[in-house]
Amino acid sequence: MTSGHPTCNLPPFAPPERKCKNDREKLASDVDEFKAWEAASQTPAELRLKSGEIWRGMSFGAKKSIAGEVVFATPMMGYPESLTDPSFAGQILVLTYPLVGNYGVPSEELDENGIPKFFEGKKIYPVAVVVAEYSFAASHYAAVKSLHTWMEEQGVPGIFGVDTRAITKRLRQEGSELGAVAVGEKARTPAWEDPNLRNLVAEVSVTEPTLYLPRDHDADSPAPLIVCVDCGMKCNILRFLLYYLKCRVKVVPWNYDYSAEKFDGLFLSNGPGDPQKCIATVEILRKVMQERPTVPIFGICLGHQLLSIAAGAKTYKMKFGNRGMNQPCVDLRTGRCYITSQNHGFAVDDSCLPDGWKALFTNANDGSNEGIAHEEKPWFSVQFHPEACGGPIDSFFLFDEFMNIIQNTKSRKLTTIKYKHPAPLSRVLVLGSGGLTIGQAGEFDYSGSQAIKALREQHVQSILINPNIATVQTSKGLADHIYFLPVTPEFVTKVIEKVRPDGIFAAFGGQTALNCAIKLYEDGTLAKYGVKVLGTQIDAILACEDRKIFKERVESIGERVAESDCAETVEEARVAAKRIGYPVLVRAAFALGGLGSGFAANEAELDTLCWRAFQNSPQVIIDECLRGWKELEYEVMRDAQDNCLVVCNMENLDPMGIHTGESIVVAPSQTLSNDEYHKLRDTAIKVIRHFGIVGEANIQYALDPNSNSYRIVEVNPRLSRSSALASKATGYPLAYIAAKIALGHDLVSLRNLVTRSTTACFEPSLDYCVVKIPRWDIDKFPTVERRLGTQMKSIGEVMSIGRSFQEAIQKALRMVNEGSVGFDETWYLRARSGAGVSKTNDVEEEIREAGPLRLWAVAHAFEKGYTVEQVNKITDIDRWFLAKLYSLHSAKKKMEGLGGKNKLEEAGPQLMRRIKQLGFCDRQIANYVGGLTANEVMNLRASWGIRPCVKQVDTLAAEFPAATNYLYLTYVGNEHDVLPLRHEELAPHKDSLYDTAFGKGRLNEGGDGFKDPLKQEDAPRRGTVSKVNSSPFRSPFRGPSPFRGPLGATELAPPISLGLPEKPSFIVLGSGCYRIGASVEFDWSCVSAIRTLRETGHRAMVINCNPETVSTDYDESDRLYFEELSLETVLEICNFEKPAGTIVSVGGQTANNLAPQLDKMGIRILGTPAAMIDRAEDRAKFSAMCDELDIDQPDWSEFTKMEEAQSFADAVGYPVLVRPSYVLSGAAMRVLDTEAQLLKFLSGSAVVDQEFPVVISKYIVGAKEIEFDGVGNKGTIVNYAISEHIEDAGTHSGDASLLLPAQRLPLETHRRVMQIAGRMCKALQISGPFNIQFMSLEGASSSMRSVKVIECNVRASRTVPFVSKTLNVNFIELATRVMLGQDVKPVPVNMFNFDFIACKVAMFSFLRLSESDPHVGVEMQSTGEVACFGQDSHEAFLKAMICAGLKLPKAPCGVLLSLEAANKTLIVDHLAMLAEMGYTLYATSGTAAFIEAQKPTFSGKAIPVTLLHDAHSEKTPNVTAAILEKQVQIVLCTPTSRCSEGATAGFRLRRKALEAGAALIVDMRQALMLIDALYQKWKVENAGADFWTIDSWQDRVCYFPFFGLLNCSKNILLNCVCPFFLLFLKCSKNILLNCSKNILGSSSFLSPKGLRPFLLGSLKHQLLVEFLLSCVLFAIGK
Repeated sequence: MTSGHPTCNLPPFAPPERKCKNDREKLASDVDEFKAWEAASQTPAELRLKSGEIWRGMSFGAKKSIAGEVVFATPMMGYPESLTDPSFAGQILVLTYPLVGNYGVPSEELDENGIPKFFEGKKIYPVAVVVAEYSFAASHYAAVKSLHTWMEEQGVPGIFGVDTRAITKRLRQEGSELGAVAVGEKARTPAWEDPNLRNLVAEVSVTEPTLYLPRDHDADSPAPLIVCVDCGMKCNILRFLLYYLKCRVKVVPWNYDYSAEKFDGLFLSNGPGDPQKCIATVEILRKVMQERPTVPIFGICLGHQLLSIAAGAKTYKMKFGNRGMNQPCVDLRTGRCYITSQNHGFAVDDSCLPDGWKALFTNANDGSNEGIAHEEKPWFSVQFHPEACGGPIDSFFLFDEFMNIIQNTKSRKLTTIKYKHPAPLSRVLVLGSGGLTIGQAGEFDYSGSQAIKALREQHVQSILINPNIATVQTSKGLADHIYFLPVTPEFVTKVIEKVRPDGIFAAFGGQTALNCAIKLYEDGTLAKYGVKVLGTQIDAILACEDRKIFKERVESIGERVAESDCAETVEEARVAAKRIGYPVLVRAAFALGGLGSGFAANEAELDTLCWRAFQNSPQVIIDECLRGWKELEYEVMRDAQDNCLVVCNMENLDPMGIHTGESIVVAPSQTLSNDEYHKLRDTAIKVIRHFGIVGEANIQYALDPNSNSYRIVEVNPRLSRSSALASKATGYPLAYIAAKIALGHDLVSLRNLVTRSTTACFEPSLDYCVVKIPRWDIDKFPTVERRLGTQMKSIGEVMSIGRSFQEAIQKALRMVNEGSVGFDETWYLRARSGAGVSKTNDVEEEIREAGPLRLWAVAHAFEKGYTVEQVNKITDIDRWFLAKLYSLHSAKKKMEGLGGKNKLEEAGPQLMRRIKQLGFCDRQIANYVGGLTANEVMNLRASWGIRPCVKQVDTLAAEFPAATNYLYLTYVGNEHDVLPLRHEELAPHKDSLYDTAFGKGRLNEGGDGFKDPLKQEDAPRRGTVSKVNSSPFRSPFRGPSPFRGPLGATELAPPISLGLPEKPSFIVLGSGCYRIGASVEFDWSCVSAIRTLRETGHRAMVINCNPETVSTDYDESDRLYFEELSLETVLEICNFEKPAGTIVSVGGQTANNLAPQLDKMGIRILGTPAAMIDRAEDRAKFSAMCDELDIDQPDWSEFTKMEEAQSFADAVGYPVLVRPSYVLSGAAMRVLDTEAQLLKFLSGSAVVDQEFPVVISKYIVGAKEIEFDGVGNKGTIVNYAISEHIEDAGTHSGDASLLLPAQRLPLETHRRVMQIAGRMCKALQISGPFNIQFMSLEGASSSMRSVKVIECNVRASRTVPFVSKTLNVNFIELATRVMLGQDVKPVPVNMFNFDFIACKVAMFSFLRLSESDPHVGVEMQSTGEVACFGQDSHEAFLKAMICAGLKLPKAPCGVLLSLEAANKTLIVDHLAMLAEMGYTLYATSGTAAFIEAQKPTFSGKAIPVTLLHDAHSEKTPNVTAAILEKQVQIVLCTPTSRCSEGATAGFRLRRKALEAGAALIVDMRQALMLIDALYQKWKVENAGADFWTIDSWQDRVCYFPFFGLLNCSKNILLNCVCPFFLLFLKCSKNILLNCSKNILGSSSFLSPKGLRPFLLGSLKHQLLVEFLLSCVLFAIGK
């Protein structure tokens, strides 16, 4: 018997189309969910177990009590199908997914054969239903009634408001148990009844035989006749047999004797209960098997068990059964794994199968038998449902096999296979994504880091190319070799030439890496050097990226994309748009984040969009407009063995029309029915297989909300932003698994890192809801269009986890903006002037046009009286989401109606608990109720025992024990999943440093708890499923809440024996979402602190809410709380965990701002005292301190009245700088040139709403800015770095270009900077990291020089990763050791020992922000940064500029000069350099006139400058034509004003240059540096040398002995090795080389590839060995 599964085709069978004929207003829009909850709360209900445990909730459905067997099922959708499954007869069904009832119930129509169209049986079979959150509002085009109404009609009770996760864990640990649902106050428990003692099959089977004929039945040529034994058969089995196989089907009762009848095949159906009760069925079956051995037999579920018993095997009752839609089953004939739907409580013991029978399938999780087959006879059966409804139909081919056997009954031979390990690789090149930009952010640091971890576990050397110096990915200890170089074909080719890798990872670095790999493939570089593309091949990538090919390939398999066409010219685009019909969507192919895309309503708009798109891509896509449709995403994983699964599906709250990266995303989908979900799932798998993708891919859909029509929008054949979100949402590490697959592993043999006892070939089942909200900083760009569209504008994102949608959405709204309290109009009213879409504050316009404030504007609309139906008509947001949001509005009104603290107390704990379950924070409650503070609310609910539960992010909904430290808080529950960390004995895989990075987390096929199902000799046998490990503790608490009394009074008791001495545990606060000013550099700092804590023998916990980060990878810490960085949440976690201390100084401004409040609440802050943090952050206090210390600073004054500000500004003279306190990246900071600007700015809400004072100071022009990064220890500087800005002061330090070591600082300036830094460190009692920014006014003599302080950040800064990696001294490691109280002594730094220069350059996303003005100022605007190393500053700077997006012309070209008046004199001396290199000079009128007046010359001849007219001029020649025609490829344009507001010629020139792809420079100092660098490059290359040096960071930095010395954190090591080090360097190169040859055999052994791995076998001795090795390599010139 051989497997007949197809490669991609699915059966031409689908559930019937559901017609829209309901009143959606009645089912969703008119339902006030909060009031419905209040009504339901009047009828309490309880789930009671016979063992005595009780869970209290509320009633829905029928109001009656009933008993049965309590079981759980883990599907996330398909409740109508589950409830009508006869296999649930007699059972109380607990649904693990907490949100149930979302899409209502379809009609009870029957088809022409009398089969229910949309259900699996003719009634509801469970006797009762238990859910966590019942959805009173139901939204779906096919729903005709609510779940409550349906259950009420059928007399089935339900209970909601209970902790279903706790119930599931109870059943998992102790097994299924008898229970009862008791409805009503003081209701009596009904008599216990065990349904397994009854013959349930007899109760659900048909009573009379019935013959069904297929459609188009031909009596003259009848189809095969199948006898189907109905033991409780699901309707979809009958549909498959009738409508797919097109057979005649005779359905007979369970005890019907068919043995003498004529038929072509026998089918045994599923059913409930114990198979041993079906004695009559087995006897008839045996008779047929004995008398008619050639009759094909196929059994499913109970039918599988009956066939096994008839064959002579035995069955046993499982502990809790398999009841879900994500069970992985391995076909032992092929090794393929299929995701299956199951519902059974008994299993077959295949260890006692008689001769002639073999196991056919095995469960990849628990090892139980999933199928048997006879070796020769046509008999087989499976435990799962290949026809699943609900659930996947991946294994439907078994029906085809059954049909093939019927048509050909000749004998066959069953063969099985053994597992083979993948072939090894030795060296892999990993392409990074470069600096963070809009559309390509920190998610690729996470995915790339995961890939490198996978390589380390395989002992494969990793070579990383990534210039992003701020990332964890480019940190020491991860990649074996790091190249801080541009990810471009030119530089990647040079690296390939040098290192000769075996393979390349192209899918982990975003579109940057993908595009580079494509070019290397097309130009033959990869083939030339024998570099194998690992994972998805380039041909498949090209097919997905090229829209024309993509459309053809998709349509060839019967699927549809949005009507579209491809164009390579504007004229072709016009023709396509006319054919498709306006409006159309215009997109650039091969572009990330929707770059260059938008909607065109007419030809003029089309032309504009095409022009922009063609600047970034050779191809433009014209798409049908699908605005208003639902948008969905599926994350798909496939291995080379064709195992394929969907890890996560996500639904956008926003309808089609805006980029998915801009959308609010909910996971899993909330409004899809089972057939919609699985149709899209099946399509995703079919498409991924068709394109041959190996690894991870993302597929996006548009779904018509009024029918089952859908379109495939696109497929991303790589890791994406959504991939990172899906990984964090499910706990399934997509990038890590994708890397393992690319290295040759299959999904079956890899382990699920959450359970560590099950396979990675599974589809996660969630028992929580996830919400992602993007973060926009549009208010920093006054000229940018605020409407959101198909081009990304968001900077970062947050992710929240809750067990109700309202809980999750409110968390997310607070996470993304700390000023927001949740779903509330206040944030909209405050922020609309800077980020609102409507210029007239029209709320209807605000919600119609998607913008950054849309959700808060919906809250305002509800306040203004808009209904759910009205908002739905305006926004096209699904009514279900709006109904949930409206419930928050309704709850708010309830609280406002209380009118004070006394009334809140009178309302009692039930209302408070529900309000917290809806996600309201204590601040909100205090604001709405009035008359009390947030702290009083916290104390009140604590007195009632209302505290959040700590729950695990569990990929299998508690079906298996979760060995994970990935946690969240929720009020929808009454039991913790874990003990406090200080009481938990960590498993070996968790209690170790760098779990996966150093190979502790890799698959150990022979280890405990995991068996490879393909290794048959090790396959688990009978009872394996019941041998799961128990949970680390059993909570004794049951009922509404286990908490009683004040904070911490009722903690769970610690275990009797901890086994190990208690390790102190610490909390590290993360940085929250990425935004301008707080990006990946703070994630690097967090991870560095975490790793240092663990390395020094402590336990580390993280609180963060950013799905793009490495710090939120649960492998990085001992415990991860994916939670808000708010005072309330941090306090709750601290109350539960009781940490030894909390680190706030590595998470940026967000974490630092919490320090004073946490300190007041008694939380121990490690490092610098909270009072000193406040002293540094409060502008007035800080400036006063500087005056006390006699530290020079610009003249300043604190003001409270407008008149005082005016008087000060008049006194010091304009320009002035206004600086609020406690802000990040210059937020709300402005340089103002006139009194009118001052009055306008200070009247804005951005400043006057601030809690802290505002300081105004004199703005100094023409100064040099200097960065000082240091680590203090009780006021003494331990280590430091001084870097200088290339740009003058006035450019925000985050936007400036930095050189380290500083190249142009006088020694006197350097000394003064050191003196001031030392005094400030002492005054602020700094213990930890800090950063000081100085400005230096350089005069002709030292007496004329002055150094002034700009600000001091008593925390990690954005430059810390840059200086740490340049010096090879981890400043955060030192700072963490200081904060732990370790003896860390000062380490001397000698900048004269450098033999290289590092340059850091900012990354800007102006191109993605339409109409933004590309210029720099005091408010930060960059989204990321890159850094490179060079032999001198010119090489380092030029490399870094290329990394930042500078398109360097390959030959001399036209250079356009348009300079501000003060800059014109600076350019004159550099014109000769440009002329000598062959560049052609152009200038706008003012600059041209100035240059002509100066009469510059080169070689005795005047340097010609061609005048170009302004961008808006129709005169020729003009700048527009010159740029578009590529006459000009470099534009130097410095702004004439600080804020153009889009009105100046310079603004238009800068935008035109940017959009046309020219190299644009907007700062004069940077422009001069560029000319110098180009000139040096030109000279070197003209001399026949190579300007670029291609060295890894390890070669450049790590093996330079000075830095090895600095890296020694053990101070005693310095004293021991320094004398030896000095003597060692005096030895000659030849002596060292000869000695090394004699000792080690060859000089090559001294290379990093030879000696280093040999010596580094022990991590304990790494520092010493690294130091000694660096000495050797330096001395011999390696």
